[in-house]
Amino acid sequence: MRVAAYVILPVSALVVLAGLLAPVPPSAASGGRGTEPVAGPGAARGFDQPARGFAPAGTVLRRATPAEAGLDPAPIDAFLRRLAGWTDPEHGVDYLFPGATALLAHDGAVVARKASGDAVRYTGQRELPPARRVPARTDTIYDLASLSKLFTTLVAVQQIEAGRLRLDVPVARYLPGFAAHGKGGITVKQLLVHTSGLPSDPRPPLWENSGGQQARREAILQARPFARPGATYRYSDLNLLSMQLVLEQVTGQRLDRLVREGITEPLRMRDTAYNPPAAWRPRIAATSYKVSPARGMLRGAVHDDNAWALGGVAGHAGVFSTVDDLAVLAQALLNGGTYQGRRILGRRAMAMLERNYTSRFPGDDHGLGFELDQAWYMGGLSSPRTLGHTGFTGTSLVIDPLSRSFAILLTNRVHPIDETTSINPARRALGQALARSIPVRAPGGGRSWSDGPSDGRGSEGRRSGRDGEGQDGGTLTTGPILAARARHAARKPRDPAGPSGARGPLRISYDAFMDIDDLDRFVLERSTDGGRNWRTVPGTERSGYHGRTWQRVRAQLPAGPYPAGLRLRWRYTTTPLSGGRGVNVAGVLVTDGTRVLFNSDCPDAPLTADSWQQLPPPWPLAHAAGLPPGGLPVSCPPGSGPHAAEPHMSTVPRPLRAPAGPMPAAPYRGSSTTGAGRRG
Repeated sequence: MRVAAYVILPVSALVVLAGLLAPVPPSAASGGRGTEPVAGPGAARGFDQPARGFAPAGTVLRRATPAEAGLDPAPIDAFLRRLAGWTDPEHGVDYLFPGATALLAHDGAVVARKASGDAVRYTGQRELPPARRVPARTDTIYDLASLSKLFTTLVAVQQIEAGRLRLDVPVARYLPGFAAHGKGGITVKQLLVHTSGLPSDPRPPLWENSGGQQARREAILQARPFARPGATYRYSDLNLLSMQLVLEQVTGQRLDRLVREGITEPLRMRDTAYNPPAAWRPRIAATSYKVSPARGMLRGAVHDDNAWALGGVAGHAGVFSTVDDLAVLAQALLNGGTYQGRRILGRRAMAMLERNYTSRFPGDDHGLGFELDQAWYMGGLSSPRTLGHTGFTGTSLVIDPLSRSFAILLTNRVHPIDETTSINPARRALGQALARSIPVRAPGGGRSWSDGPSDGRGSEGRRSGRDGEGQDGGTLTTGPILAARARHAARKPRDPAGPSGARGPLRISYDAFMDIDDLDRFVLERSTDGGRNWRTVPGTERSGYHGRTWQRVRAQLPAGPYPAGLRLRWRYTTTPLSGGRGVNVAGVLVTDGTRVLFNSDCPDAPLTADSWQQLPPPWPLAHAAGLPPGGLPVSCPPGSGPHAAEPHMSTVPRPLRAPAGPMPAAPYRGSSTTGAGRRG
């Protein structure tokens, strides 16, 4: 914990503070086995407090409101309102899919579960009258498309654990026929991380092969690579189709049985299957109307034609499921491979899922089966450890071990035709909503401000523009820090502080939380001409991922003179496709060595927020001292502030030595606004 050097607490406050620092016993949810307490109602793990390791194995999903889980409900509520617009054709360019079901969870609490639109809206390519449509429900079953690859991967890792499969062994050792056309060096790992050199799809498509199932499987074995193994990354259905043949060879079982016995039955995922039975049809969302091949309107039959040609069971597609079943799977992975006492993977196997095997191909980070750190659909939940995948039918799953959260979006965006607009804005917005709802608390508990990226929808805010184009970000700007002192000094020519009113170089420090995209820019700037021109303060420019932790940024400026006053501003510049949660600023302190010239914790410190949000109290140190929220530090004497003739100038107090250990964060109280409001 950082304790500002200008805060003085009475002895009584230190007693209270020591009580706050007492050890916290493990939550009952962890069965007493976890090393970290599980957040209870009203107090959430901060986004700036990344978790270590897996969640306690005893974590079981429960329903809770965002507020009960200690989250800010506003970002989640805003997303749920937008979900309705994305399913409404009358919204024009904002219309993305006929129907959708979304689920958000944090630390074992399902904080949002919402359906919108229609599971069935069209017959052929004609829209049904409202009375004949089938509304989407929270238990609607969707065609997962490429999310099915995750099930194939989990079965593969189970076989690695069982000793039947090895990652670095050539596939041809298990399938001799796979060695055809120079593929003898491709390994199991290269199939699972898409570095095999195989093309994206079978050519010609498997459904055009009239020789039956055996001939279609032989066509997979006979596929020709386009590059040598390990030379390039290319996302490929052929990789997982080949993996299916390996798994069936080493186990002697069909893939659907392996998935059922190894995953869905142990986890009691009762609404998850290949080739769903007819009894499920009333709950299944329709997908495309297929003309070639002539399959008609699909509802309960796999959308992918190559999977259909294999009888609906394929390594790359074919699984149908609900948000609730996928939530159980996601929580099992967060728990280290177990749920309610039933284990599907060991913890060493789990580590293979989130290890980056493709670091030599920047931007295509990949664990076994799972994609890693893909901000283009993970949004604010993206990090080097975040796992996920998307599906062509309009599905996505994002699992963030650092915040112990996950986000699921299932849609039928291909209903009734495949050629639709990208739904990545909705995918990113889902991750951003959950990330922004998880609190970030200033290290000293004082006043703080935040700003985050847009989700790329031009009508939704200040950063409209073409995809990928840089946009002017929001700003947080101080009032003039030295102007009044300069005027006062001019009347006292013998003032040892000099004509600028400063006694030495200006030292600037502030706490910064940065979880932003590599293309974003976050910087402190200065102006000495009343805000007409701004220059970067050296050493303050930042971009990229910063481990979800606060940093103390320090900079120095000349003493002056500043006849028009010195102003500072923090500027965050992003693009419509940016990921990451955003930025926070707190604990701003400007001194000249002996005096505090500016202190952002002063209640009336002159700060103007353009698009930034000021996060409200509580202020833990102020509460411990018996002060009201926003209590006055000694460097904020009564009567000081932007309304006074003099700016904040008081002697820097002697630093307070804080007791060792982290300080429990106070419950989050929501947010208020003080200013105006990669692919896909």
